[in-house]
Amino acid sequence: MRCLKPMMITEILRMKEMQFTLREIGEATGCSKTTAGEVISRCKDCGLTYEEAIKLTPERINELIYPDSFGRKQIKNEPDWEQIHRRMLSSRRINLQYIWEEEYRSDNPDGYSYSRFCARYNKWKERSGKNVILPQEREPGKELFIDWIGDTLPCVVDYHTSEIHEAHFFVTTLGDSSFPFVEAFPDETQLNWNQAHIDAFTWYGGLPRILVPDNCKTAVIHTSLYDPQINNAYRDLARHYQVAIIPARIRKPKDKPSVESSVGWLETWLLEWLRSKIYYSFAALNHDIRERIRELSEKDFKHRPGSRKSIFDALDKPALKPLPKDVFESYETVPISKVPSNYHVSYDGFYYSVPYAFYNQSVILHAFAKKIEIYDAIGNRIAFHQRSFSGRRYVTDTDHMPANHKAVVEFNSYDGAYYRYKASKIGSNTYKFVDTLLTRVDFEEQAYKSCMAVINFSRSYGSERIERACDKAVSLNSVNYTTLRNILKNGQDKQPVNNNSSDADTPTPCHENLRIGEWK
Repeated sequence: MRCLKPMMITEILRMKEMQFTLREIGEATGCSKTTAGEVISRCKDCGLTYEEAIKLTPERINELIYPDSFGRKQIKNEPDWEQIHRRMLSSRRINLQYIWEEEYRSDNPDGYSYSRFCARYNKWKERSGKNVILPQEREPGKELFIDWIGDTLPCVVDYHTSEIHEAHFFVTTLGDSSFPFVEAFPDETQLNWNQAHIDAFTWYGGLPRILVPDNCKTAVIHTSLYDPQINNAYRDLARHYQVAIIPARIRKPKDKPSVESSVGWLETWLLEWLRSKIYYSFAALNHDIRERIRELSEKDFKHRPGSRKSIFDALDKPALKPLPKDVFESYETVPISKVPSNYHVSYDGFYYSVPYAFYNQSVILHAFAKKIEIYDAIGNRIAFHQRSFSGRRYVTDTDHMPANHKAVVEFNSYDGAYYRYKASKIGSNTYKFVDTLLTRVDFEEQAYKSCMAVINFSRSYGSERIERACDKAVSLNSVNYTTLRNILKNGQDKQPVNNNSSDADTPTPCHENLRIGEWK
């Protein structure tokens, strides 16, 4: 191969980055396409790019491209690429640039440039087979691959406070079908990790033989290639369901290519679909997630027959082990030394009621992923609530209230429709009276107490008297609480109503401010 001028070499690199063909490059530079291809190959081997070439002297370009003719006479020591490769796998903090700057350059000041160093390392990886993937055919129903999707979405909003919650997405894929399960949680705690597994088993309708999680703290306490230490709570779950836990190797995504590819697929087709949506509870979010997963899983593969759902039904599902009768329940225990006077105990920013009689007593709270249970000192369950993550901070069971608190809550829950209904049960006159009370005010709420009084009068005076009293008040065009109370108190409801009477029939009282004589 003839040696080209450095300027021609630079031009070849420029045209290659502009994606010209070898033929076009050869025609433009006056060399054959074979020579142009050889120059490009040599530049790739030494890590020389167009941006770097324009910064180098012609002599240095010749040294790199034609080392036999222009190269330096000294022989560079070849790094131990195997050792370098192992070091990078052993720690996330060590990369190729760090090794070159902090270690290689100090021992080899005249050694490879960084670009040349990277090119030689990549060529060693290709020759050693480190980039080669072993084809794996999964045994149906054997392994469940587990991970968290790295991206979160701020898609859950507290209806009352407008506080925004980040949704974390747990994902699993099963066997050859890659049939996924996805569930959103407000965080990645141990409780949610275990609960997600329980929900996944229910989703699949059976159990795999092996769980293959990523090396997160909720799964693995201490990572090790040969003896990883499994989290105790996670191990308890595995023992209950009689499944093995075999974590993936650190920084070995190819150990679980099924879930890795599914994560990318779900980030595109699920997370992007959710990105513009807003939910007011995680329950509503997870409902839509499952509907979306069902829809996506029924789409046919592009490069093989069937779909994720059809292959799951045909291969994976029949191979799964049956679920046990008892569901595993993981929870956090929180002792409460004294129940406060508002008979609500606190957990994770929310307050859950207990029967008011337990005021000033000690109780024990069990926090599950989706529920709260509270026990007395001797182990009797005294309260049960669905766990809250958004909405009102106080979660109250009205059965836990004393009678006076129930009355307040009951009163505050009534509206105009309620009072109209109660009045109609007494009679048409009462209904007309209450309806007038509600319609004469600017806001119905202003009349609620008066309406409550009318309903309560029926208990003291009976429906018949209330009907006559309401009729009399309406006829006098004096529909208010005071008039009705006076009519009942003075027994005026027992007197017949004279519908033909008028103001003229009523004698005018004498008063110094009335000038009666002027009208005679």
